Amino acid sequence: MIRTAPYTRDLLPAALSNDRDASAFIHRFQFVEDLAREWFRRYGFQEIRTPIFERTELFTRGVGSETDIVTKEMYTWRDRAGEDGEGESLTLRPESTAPVARAYIQHQMWQRAETVRLYYIGPQFRRERGQRGRFRQFFQIGAEVLGGSDHPALDAEGIELVMGLLTEAGIPDLELRLNTVGNAAGRARFVAAIREALAPRAHELSEDSRRRLETNPLRILDSKAEQDQPLIAALPPIYDVLDEGCRAHFDAVRHYLDAAGIPYVVDARLVRGLDYYTQTVFEVVSHAPSIGAQNALAGGGRYDGLVETLGGPPTKGFGFALGLDRVVLAMPEHRAPEPQPELFVIYLGASALEPALHAVRQARRAGVAALFEPTPRSLKSALRLANKYGARFALLLGEAELASGQWVLRDLARAEQTAVPAETWLQHLLARRG
Repeated sequence: MIRTAPYTRDLLPAALSNDRDASAFIHRFQFVEDLAREWFRRYGFQEIRTPIFERTELFTRGVGSETDIVTKEMYTWRDRAGEDGEGESLTLRPESTAPVARAYIQHQMWQRAETVRLYYIGPQFRRERGQRGRFRQFFQIGAEVLGGSDHPALDAEGIELVMGLLTEAGIPDLELRLNTVGNAAGRARFVAAIREALAPRAHELSEDSRRRLETNPLRILDSKAEQDQPLIAALPPIYDVLDEGCRAHFDAVRHYLDAAGIPYVVDARLVRGLDYYTQTVFEVVSHAPSIGAQNALAGGGRYDGLVETLGGPPTKGFGFALGLDRVVLAMPEHRAPEPQPELFVIYLGASALEPALHAVRQARRAGVAALFEPTPRSLKSALRLANKYGARFALLLGEAELASGQWVLRDLARAEQTAVPAETWLQHLLARRG
């Protein structure tokens, strides 16, 4: 038997799954996706779908050549050789902000709208060590605001959207963590402060952090190595080295969040794992026991230089992404009940087959989720099957019902049944379904 690749999984209908882990039930993913689409509609976002693979250069330039994503986690290969004799380097997308920025540039979207608001829902790929809530193919819901201004109210608005969506999804024990990484000049001062503080103690750092001390010191703050944590904790907060403009921006974001009634914690060590961020960065975690140690559900921030880095015009940007797998893991089971058919049509006798098929057709055209099994079976067997499918109602058609013109509509939840005229059975069903 051929199984799924390591740290990947199938998402199945609950009724067809041997594994009772609700975090792998497809209807729970669909529930969050539908909820996200509604929230994006309210905020004026439109959907974009980019290719699952892109040129590798997009991520090395956009995400950052020294990030863990680029150095350790990307699925990259050489395409078949072209006319030049050497195939292109291609990569399964590990994130979608850079692809959306690439599409913004390629299609010159700034010529059609001053501010572009786009969202995406889809799989991403990273060669990570698998653990609960973390897979090598995982799903993200994200949004990007490109163009317009860098007004701090836009940062707060994006965070408000994320918190509203997660709250409506029923995620318990949410915590918003907030920080600023400043502008290029402020980050340069912070990098200098990191080097000054850590260079004398470089021998105490992990191997990765020693390398980053030379190449990209800011990434040391991403380190999960236990030996690095005391050194990271002793670093000065970036806020102390920012200029007045960056401090004012961050203070304004906090003001707008306060005005919206959204609580937060300032986390001076939060920098996010991608190099394109400027100014505001944030992360949302859940302390729900179901999610375990990997409790980050969403994150994002401002990235005012990304589009220009990728060859586009100077463009303001703000975005975020939710890890859908982890959101589903944290969501209470009752929040997304499994969808059930409303009607199961039962026919008894060959003469009732055609009328039963017509009844199913009528129900579906009226928007009723209706099931029908053409295999002949007894009434007892058919009712057992209807209950197995979870149908609320059953319509019974036999020779006697056809002769009398009175069809039997059975409420399976209440174990009650009523004879209704054949011409109006559907109206009776619609009135009872509520």
